[in-house]
Amino acid sequence: MKYKIFLSACVFLCCSISKAQQQHYLLTGTYASAKSEGIYVYNFNSADGTASPVSKVKISNPSFVTVSPDEQFVYSVEEDAANGKGGNISAFSFNKKTGTLTLINRQSTEGDHPCYVSVDKTGKWVAVGNYSSGSLSIFKVDANGGLGTATNYKHEGLGPNKARQAAAHVHCTFFSADNRFLFVPDLGMDKLMIYAFDENTGKLTAAKQAFAQSVPGAGPRHICFNLANTFAYLIEELSGTVVTYKYRNGKLKAKQRISTMPAGDTSFAGSADIHVSPDGRFLYASNRADANTIAIFSINQHNGKLSLVGHQSTLGKTPRNFNFDPTGNFLLVANQNSDAIVVFKINRETGLLTDTGNRIDVGKPVCLKWISVQ
Repeated sequence: MKYKIFLSACVFLCCSISKAQQQHYLLTGTYASAKSEGIYVYNFNSADGTASPVSKVKISNPSFVTVSPDEQFVYSVEEDAANGKGGNISAFSFNKKTGTLTLINRQSTEGDHPCYVSVDKTGKWVAVGNYSSGSLSIFKVDANGGLGTATNYKHEGLGPNKARQAAAHVHCTFFSADNRFLFVPDLGMDKLMIYAFDENTGKLTAAKQAFAQSVPGAGPRHICFNLANTFAYLIEELSGTVVTYKYRNGKLKAKQRISTMPAGDTSFAGSADIHVSPDGRFLYASNRADANTIAIFSINQHNGKLSLVGHQSTLGKTPRNFNFDPTGNFLLVANQNSDAIVVFKINRETGLLTDTGNRIDVGKPVCLKWISVQ
């Protein structure tokens, strides 16, 4: 009898743990519209790909959000502009029991249209990219998760595309896995800037390789790395291409440049986001403009090079951002201009995507992040 009770308790405990592992908070940043007010929190079920609303917090144009390493704090840009100092960064505490955000403080980014935010591996420093001002800002994190004032680093430069590259445009701030470098793609300058980062002081200095040069007019936008951090992948918005780099100790060497569009398609891609799958086998990249697709590539595990697998319609308009759920079973696409997040099932063998039929209706979704449920 005691054995049966013990067995039942073990089964119940295992089921409870399994259920908890399938539940995650999905944080969604948006652009202001008639259908959106700020950051939305959902409970996402990784067993079936469904979601239910939990909470929301009002904030101006939270187009990119990030989560601290300990998942206690959330940082969001406010992508606004006003004479060079219109953008803000807001710090929130996150309550895992209730799934709610509480504002701690707000600081100026000392630039216009901040479009990307990241936290270093210690959780003590936050980096923000100011698109229109062509600058990046570093903030010290206080003990309560709040932010100090900005230390600003300004880029100077331009590219051949007069409509989009008349000045520097910082589009991403990405900390290396070892926390020693900060990678900053600048769309306006056609350069992927590389900074040495001091995690004790937050100071940035030019790395030994100060930048990786893109093809003129390419417009570098976002960067990601493979699981072993031996290869880096840069998506270029204006040319619709992905560059594969061999990576070691803060240095990049270009190995391949491949289109995100179908063969023969020379239309404007407006490429946006890029991620390696959780299992490291595939790379995904989003195209906006008229394409509205996710390009799917397999990754050669020996040399890091990409081979096109196919394209998946995002079943919506303007896929600015996408992300994988923490189990790696689903890929969620934020379709900015059709006011919905589309949930796809991932085929682990082929990398291809299948529409689950699940949708999360939210106005102007543009950023997706995850926090584990307590």
